[in-house]
Order: sequence, then structure tokens, then C-alpha cells
Amino acid sequence: MRTKKPINRIRVVLAEKDRTNKWLAEKVDKNRTTVSRWCTNDMQPSLESLVKIAQILDVDVRELLVSTKKPSNAN
Repeated sequence: MRTKKPINRIRVVLAEKDRTNKWLAEKVDKNRTTVSRWCTNDMQPSLESLVKIAQILDVDVRELLVSTKKPSNAN
């Protein structure tokens, strides 16, 4: 069984902002189940939705994504 890798950080940012999935679902006019699936990384929001979420949460859209770049050793 493969473990799924997180792609987005929506759940983390919601927690940092002290907001809930239900609150976000209302703000983006989406079903709570859809937002829940985004937060668990079972499904990913469209790029347009991601931009809207970033605006609503007042964060840079990059804060909603897990970095794919590995840190380099600065020797």
C-alpha cells in the first residue's frame, strides 16, 4: 500500500488562521466534503480555487503548496 504524499497545505494554513473547513467551504462556495477532501489531500483544488483560497486566507498561494524542492546543503 502506497502512502500518499501531501501536495497542499490547506489544512495547516486553516489551523494557523484558526479557521475550519466549513468556514472555507462557505467562503469558496463549495461543498464541505470537497473542502474536506482538499484538506486531506484526497483531491486537489483547481488552480483558480487555490488562488481564491489564498486570497480568502490572506496568504501567498505558495504557502498553500508543499515544496517539491529539496533543501540544498549550503557548505
